[in-house]
Amino acid sequence: MAFRAFSCRFARAAGSKLRNAARPALAIAATGSVAGYVWSKPSACEASPLVDVSRLTKVAKTEDVGLLPQPTKPKFKTALVQIYVPSQPFGGSDKSNSGHRYDSIPIANGMIASGMSCQLIHYVPEDHDAFFKVMEGFDAVIVRCNPGQINAAGGDQMKFDDAMRALQKKGKQVWPSPDVMTNMGAKDALCKIANLSIGLPDTLAYYTPEEFAAGFKKTMAFQPRVIKQNRGSSGEGIWIIKLKSGNYCKNFGDRLCGDDEVLEMMEACDNHSETHTVAEFVEFCVNGRTAKSGKWDTIGTGKYLEGGKAAGGQLVDQRFCPRIVEGEVRMNMIGDTCTGIIHKKPKAGGISAVGGTGSIYTFYSPDCEEFKQLSEDFLKTSIPTLMESLDLKGEPLPLWWTGDFINSDPGKPGTPCTIDKWIVGEFNCSCVGISKCLPAYCNAEKPNASVFDIPVKDWIEATYLGNLMGQKALAILEGQGAKMSTGATKVLTRIEALRGATKAGVLSSEEAGGMLDKLFDV
Repeated sequence: MAFRAFSCRFARAAGSKLRNAARPALAIAATGSVAGYVWSKPSACEASPLVDVSRLTKVAKTEDVGLLPQPTKPKFKTALVQIYVPSQPFGGSDKSNSGHRYDSIPIANGMIASGMSCQLIHYVPEDHDAFFKVMEGFDAVIVRCNPGQINAAGGDQMKFDDAMRALQKKGKQVWPSPDVMTNMGAKDALCKIANLSIGLPDTLAYYTPEEFAAGFKKTMAFQPRVIKQNRGSSGEGIWIIKLKSGNYCKNFGDRLCGDDEVLEMMEACDNHSETHTVAEFVEFCVNGRTAKSGKWDTIGTGKYLEGGKAAGGQLVDQRFCPRIVEGEVRMNMIGDTCTGIIHKKPKAGGISAVGGTGSIYTFYSPDCEEFKQLSEDFLKTSIPTLMESLDLKGEPLPLWWTGDFINSDPGKPGTPCTIDKWIVGEFNCSCVGISKCLPAYCNAEKPNASVFDIPVKDWIEATYLGNLMGQKALAILEGQGAKMSTGATKVLTRIEALRGATKAGVLSSEEAGGMLDKLFDV
């Protein structure tokens, strides 16, 4: 059943607008329209505790349906920043029919439930200067713009990032900040955490053609490798490589690969295989498709070092862990708290478990016995020094992020492990989505999707996540680390109880929705 149990609660906040949510009225005072959306100049905030955003262009198709009433005396003022891409259907693949991201409402509600205000705002590149002047009125800014969307909307990502850094210098919190997104998302993050319990000491990074050619020939002669470009996504430019001859040296550095040695390669984006010589692979990585690089079947273009380190040109060289075929583990994180564990197993014969490759997902609770050692190594041993290791000292952990891990046991897949050690494959904090809210995003089949299309039990889960984010955010602003107030702990405990009761079948979706509605009654 869709999320209808909250209609009464939100009707008090949105009035008759909610009852007509399926056919929302467009704003009247418009300066233009794009794909059914009206761009209007909103009136000044009626409630004085809120930041006046009347100088900014508002992308309006419906009002903020589903958003809780703002507190009259907010502890802090926060903004959730999104972007609408006029050239893309529905303003982007992450949008509901309101023009907001499909998961913006539960995140904003989490801030509100923690006693802070949270205003939903779109960044419009033409309003850049006015936008960042208005941002100075907030205590914290939550950035929810998917990678590539700002440039696609006619803006400049670097200009946006520099302006966010300027806000930080004025004492404003930015979650996640541009530096956090860059440093955590860069593939050489694996080198920086190589000596933590979740890393491997023989993980190397290359920034120049000379470094790559020399280093790769040395590591490849020793054992199978994974070579990762920095700028790809969904596994593009991530190669699992073995010597066709199997002629590996006993000790690291005993020999170097020759240019004519043959490599057997598989790309993680689609698990397709290719065969090339060492010289061809080095040429492709450095110069792309040339006469010297041979014929390539990949959709990628190579040239992974183009532009140098400053432009993100880099390659990471990591030990291949044969048990990757057994799957990888994702830990969903809010600050330093794990909210869920997902085991992602590739389809038979594959290595990559990225979406769309036929992989199988199994979900586990954060405290499951199966990954007890991983949780110990990551949550208790590595996280306390993680940000400093990533050259992010002084930055808080992201509000919502993920870590993907690979079993580093050297044994043959399918045999018992001799060690219980998982190593990081990558971190991601660039606009990670709340999967429980996916029914709210628009596409050709459901062009009017909204928060009311989210099943109640999934909304309970999303509400729990949003409220935990709110408490982590409040703790950062109050300088109290991860300590929660007594009242907030009670709220989260009750939401957790509702989650458990719904999963166990003790409560129906309607009953759980009604109880959750009362929990936030004011």
